Amino acid sequence: MVTMLFPALLLIATSAQTGVTEVPFRTTDDAIIVDGMVNGHPVSCVFDTGFAGTVILNDSIDIGKPTGVMNLRDFVGTLQASTVKLTSFKLGNKTIDPKDKEAVQQPMSRLTDGYGVHCDGLMGLSAIKDYVTEINFQKKKFIFYPKSTDITTRTPDNKKTFLAKMLMTGMSSIELTVVANTGKKMTMALDTGNAFYATTHKDVLQRVGLWGEQEAKFQKLSGVASGAVASWAYRMKDVNIYGVPVKESYWDIIDAPSSSAEGDGTVGFGFLQNFNITFDYDRRRVWLENWSGEVANKAPGDLGISAAYNQEIKRVMVYRVAPGSPADDAGIKAGDYLLSVGGADTGTLGFLELRKMMEGEVGSKVTVATSRSGVLTRTEITRKQLVNES
Repeated sequence: MVTMLFPALLLIATSAQTGVTEVPFRTTDDAIIVDGMVNGHPVSCVFDTGFAGTVILNDSIDIGKPTGVMNLRDFVGTLQASTVKLTSFKLGNKTIDPKDKEAVQQPMSRLTDGYGVHCDGLMGLSAIKDYVTEINFQKKKFIFYPKSTDITTRTPDNKKTFLAKMLMTGMSSIELTVVANTGKKMTMALDTGNAFYATTHKDVLQRVGLWGEQEAKFQKLSGVASGAVASWAYRMKDVNIYGVPVKESYWDIIDAPSSSAEGDGTVGFGFLQNFNITFDYDRRRVWLENWSGEVANKAPGDLGISAAYNQEIKRVMVYRVAPGSPADDAGIKAGDYLLSVGGADTGTLGFLELRKMMEGEVGSKVTVATSRSGVLTRTEITRKQLVNES
């Protein structure tokens, strides 16, 4: 079984008269956090529609002996992990039929640091796909509707409300259409587990006529489940995402081919958080209601440093400095040890945590401490917009 990994669930109030069940969740700056019970064990998870399975839990949590294995696919590769058959699964007071469901177990301890809140793992699409489900970002709750609820009868105004059709590709994910300003289409999954606005690949940009053979000027390293990969920010103009027109937005571009021939990437939390989203997997429709009044994201400010924790030397090392970036102008070089950013110790942080430390408002200043040949240097650096364009 092959599923997608990247790139919410709790106290429940049920109305017996309407058959509607509400399940509150929490949000961070870039994720939905949900609570549930897996094989009798309480867990808190990032809710990730980009993961086709039911749940991935830290392998330190004892929910039973392994009963099988599963292949997990992320943006660029695959990895294999042990699975445990589900004997019970609850979302708050709501019991979910555990038949044919299983939990994946693998190391997930980095999630807590990355999202700034305790996380035991990921909860995926399979947990809720059997229902007509609304992800209500406005009120921070899931709303489970009866199967008789038919969102295809709703009439969108295509200004605040939109009705998108799921594509028949990607039967284990919510694949929808995104249209570039060239008129060419991209197939992109609705992915609440992608912490960023939207993520696609260099070869996809080339296919739709938005990029040539040139190298991106400002590149960095990003972390996915299968390892590190080169990536860069791209200014996307006049794109249509799931029927929603977006004049200008900033996307993460992976400089490697997709691990799937069916999909071109994912639309993430940065876009989705502006909508109350109802999906009906059986009728293959998604209803989006724009509650925030926003659809775009801001241009990111960055230092131009790509760093990661090196297991051999037990320190965070700078692996790449983007040419012409603020870090380059400040004299920071690949091979330097990165000790702190803004007074915060880098410790054993992973890619996502380090990236958050580097980014901020354009024009904001931060002090970076590095070490080279035993010499400590503290440098105040001003973040700049490091965005690539066609």
